Amino acid sequence: MLKSKVAKFEEPDKFRKIDLYPFFRVIESEQDTVVKINGQDVLMFGSNSYLGLNNHPKLIEASNKACEKYGTSCSGSRFLNGTLDLHIELERRLAEFVGKESALVFSTGFQANLGAISSLLGRNDNLIIDELDHASIYDGCRLSFAKIAKFKHNNMQSLEKVLQKLPTDCIKLIIVDGLYSMEGDVANIPEITRLAEKYQANIMVDEAHSLGVCGEKGKGIVNYYNALDKVDLVMGTFSKSFASIGGFIAADHKTIDYLKHHARSLIFSASLPPSTVATVLAALDLIEEEPERINKLWENTAYAMKLLSKTGLEIGNSNTPIIPIYIRNDKKTFTITKELLDDGVFVNPVVPPAVPSNDTLIRFSLMATHSFEQIEEAIEKIERVVKKYNS
Repeated sequence: MLKSKVAKFEEPDKFRKIDLYPFFRVIESEQDTVVKINGQDVLMFGSNSYLGLNNHPKLIEASNKACEKYGTSCSGSRFLNGTLDLHIELERRLAEFVGKESALVFSTGFQANLGAISSLLGRNDNLIIDELDHASIYDGCRLSFAKIAKFKHNNMQSLEKVLQKLPTDCIKLIIVDGLYSMEGDVANIPEITRLAEKYQANIMVDEAHSLGVCGEKGKGIVNYYNALDKVDLVMGTFSKSFASIGGFIAADHKTIDYLKHHARSLIFSASLPPSTVATVLAALDLIEEEPERINKLWENTAYAMKLLSKTGLEIGNSNTPIIPIYIRNDKKTFTITKELLDDGVFVNPVVPPAVPSNDTLIRFSLMATHSFEQIEEAIEKIERVVKKYNS
C-alpha cells in the first residue's frame, strides 16, 4: 500500500521530463552574491543571508575555535548532556538582543515554533493565525490540539471578527510572522497589539526574517514598533541574518522555564553543535558592531524597488528586502526560473503549498553585500524574461 501511494506521486516527473524542475539545484561554492552552479558563475538573488555574513572571516574563525575546544557535537539533548556554557551565553545574548527576560535555543527555527506552540496550548485553548503564517506555525498548532482559527492575511477586520467569536475565559494566542517570507510585507503589530488587549489575547511573533533586517540594529519588527511589552513571545532563527542554523524563543523567565520542561522538540532533539552556537555569537557581535550592514541592505532594497517600479512587473505590497514578482502560473514560474538561471540569475520559484495557487511568484531577495551593478543586471534580465512569457 505504501509503495502504491508513493508511486502515484508523479508531479515532479512532469517537470523533469521537460527540463523545468526547479528544486534541489546544486551549488558548488559558498553562499555569496555570486555562486557556482555547473561550474558557471550565477548571481544569487535567492538567499536568506540578508546581511551576507555566511563567509565572513570572523564567523569562520569563531566556528573553528569552538570545534577545537568543544569538538564537533554535544551528542545529546539540551535536557540531559547537551548544554554547554556556549548555549547559556547565546541565550543570554539573544534575550538581551530582542529585549526579553530569557531565551531558549532550539536546533532549528522549525523546532522552535513546533515546540513552543504545541506545548503552551492544549485542547481547550485557541490559536489565531494569519493565513500566510509559516508552515512550522501551522504544524505547531496542529500538534497542540488547540482550536485553530485563521484570519485573512494582514487583515485586521478579519482578525477582530475571529476574536469576537471566541470565549473570554480561555487562552487565546495570536501568532503572526513579523516579516512574511514570500510576500515581503510586515505584520501590522500596532493594530494586532490593540486588538489583543481589547480581547484579552496573547501574542507570539515569528521574527525569522525580520531579525537582522528590521528595527534598531536589526532587533526585529517588534522592536521597530516599540511593542516589546505587548508581545509575549518572540521567535527567531539563525539560518537567515545570523548565517548559521537553529532557532530560539524569547519570553519571560517563567514561560521559558515551562518550555524547557515541556517542549518535546527541545527535550528529544540533539542540541546545536558548538561550532554553530559560536557562529551565531560572532554574528550577533558583528550586527551590533557594524550597523552599516543593515543600512546597506536597506539602500539595496530602495534601489531595487526603484528599478522594479519602472518595469511594470507586479511586485505586490513589499517594501522590504524580500520582493515577490508575481507570475500567477506554475509552469510559467518554472520556465522563467530556469531561463533566468541559464542567463546567470538565481531566483526562487514559489508555488503551492507555499502560496495559494493563484499567487505563484518568483522570490527576489537582497543581501547587504549585493552591489548596485549586480542588482541592475539581475532586474534587467528578470524584466526581459518575465515580459517574454507574460506578453
